[in-house]
Amino acid sequence: MKQISFKSHRFPSDVIRHTVWLYFRFSLSFRDVEELLAQRGIEVSYETIRCWTIKFGPQIARRLKRRRPRPSPRWHLDEMVCWIGGRRMYLWRAVDDEGEVLDLLVQRRRDTETALRLLKRLLHNQPVEPETITTDGLLSYGAALDQLDLRHLHRPGRLRENNRAENSHLPIRRRERQQQRFKSQASAQKFLTTHAAIYNTFNIQRHLISRPTLRRFRADAASAWAAAVA
Repeated sequence: MKQISFKSHRFPSDVIRHTVWLYFRFSLSFRDVEELLAQRGIEVSYETIRCWTIKFGPQIARRLKRRRPRPSPRWHLDEMVCWIGGRRMYLWRAVDDEGEVLDLLVQRRRDTETALRLLKRLLHNQPVEPETITTDGLLSYGAALDQLDLRHLHRPGRLRENNRAENSHLPIRRRERQQQRFKSQASAQKFLTTHAAIYNTFNIQRHLISRPTLRRFRADAASAWAAAVA
């Protein structure tokens, strides 16, 4: 893959990489990141940080996504309500049974057409064929799967059956509150797509593993990040 170019920027590339990592890795605002950098003697404005995240965030996310291992074929789909620019919108998301974010779609409607669009994106972009597709009780999923001849994979259920997708909304809710809601549909789609790739890389379920395993997973995530930003 072509290397990311940091030419024509006044600050060293290591500062830019670390700044982008801080913003997407943790629930921080641009001003929070500005203060953290100032504490280390790096004077950079929050507007410059915003420009860095817009320019380099998607590039890094694409490179991280290419390096991810194949996800599980057991998919969980769900949608959540978001207020974007003062309008009620829906964030459609798909995760596997390990919590890996597969894809997401910000749309105005909660209907069969949107469910079909999400499923087509998943089938086209994912390297594995689904074995099961678990959803909530929304009838649009069943109608969309009928059109794709995948109804036999459908596992409609209540909250408990689709708890994996429900829990995966929590990091998004934290970022939504931190940013005082998203400002537009396009910016929300762009930010959340970038955030998902970085979240997948560093999402380590610490309560399920031993300390030595945790250290190894953290080292693997750091290596993946270093390779993606090179």
